[in-house]
Amino acid sequence: MILPYPLILASASPRRRELLEHAGFVFSVVAPPLHEPAPPEGPPITAAPWAEALAYFKARSVARHHPEAIIIGADTVVTHQNRIIGKARDEAEARHILSTMFAGPSRIITGLAVTCPVLDKRIITHEITSLVMRPMAEPELDDYIAGGAWRDKAGAYALQEGGDRFLQSLTGSESNVIGLPLEKLQQILSLFAA
Repeated sequence: MILPYPLILASASPRRRELLEHAGFVFSVVAPPLHEPAPPEGPPITAAPWAEALAYFKARSVARHHPEAIIIGADTVVTHQNRIIGKARDEAEARHILSTMFAGPSRIITGLAVTCPVLDKRIITHEITSLVMRPMAEPELDDYIAGGAWRDKAGAYALQEGGDRFLQSLTGSESNVIGLPLEKLQQILSLFAA
């Protein structure tokens, strides 16, 4: 795919960067100058609009300084048991989140925003993946927490950092669980292609 302008990932996430690299994209990374607020309290119905809004704000904040580029913004939230689960603040909160994630399915929702100011074009959408985790035995949970894979992850869960051994089932995009729905992103970028 040939894009008419340089591609920029508006994210400090190493996982998103790795996904784009493995997919063969040539891009640069510009971390958005945006402090990410905590997700809203309330029902999960607000999760997709919240993720889309954050993705767009990230993309827009970078696009202001790079108007002749195609900017990708993304933000991932997790919903479980009728509530939005954010990032754990510490080990105790990670343990609590992970302990509750075993009871029934979770939904991973990534907001995706692609914008190009010079083309006056933006597309904002989201992707949802459902997953069910098997219960961790106490020693497994201890090891997972001690390993730190929960840090800076919505739902305190990292599929790509050893969390896959606790996965019972996954429906939808696997790359979405890692933080960037590549299939959907490729469809969107084709609309920007020359």
